[in-house]
Amino acid sequence: MHLEDYEVGARAELGSYLFTTKEIVRFAEKYDPQPFHLSEAAGLAGPFKGLAASGWHTCAVWMKLMIAYQRRVARERLAAGLPVGRAGPSPGFEALRWSVPVMAGDTLTYFSEALATRPSASRPEWGLLKALNTAVNQHGVEALRFKSHVFVERRPAR
Repeated sequence: MHLEDYEVGARAELGSYLFTTKEIVRFAEKYDPQPFHLSEAAGLAGPFKGLAASGWHTCAVWMKLMIAYQRRVARERLAAGLPVGRAGPSPGFEALRWSVPVMAGDTLTYFSEALATRPSASRPEWGLLKALNTAVNQHGVEALRFKSHVFVERRPAR
């Protein structure tokens, strides 16, 4: 979508993801090799009393689901004859919080809500989208929360 297509307050469901033992360990071995992410036994002895996913794993899944969501929306817009804008780089995020551990067997459902949009002061063909991103587990408990910032292409002048 173009920057002008984002409605402040609109909330999108990005998708859901099941955190399996195999995936938690695979991610941890590559990116976050702390004992409580690497085995059930070490997890039981650790602070979470079980095998817990890395917080970075929960963020990586958000990115995976966000990209899939953007591609779905782009396909739908193209099929409807609507223009598709590009997403650009992110200048960062803020207020990252992992509220509860994500344990093997948990399913998180991810959401993104547009908080604000504004044109770029230095690049008029781009704008900045600020969004609140969250994930809740199968019990409805929030496990992840952060605010993202991303450059989004503006609708071309006619």
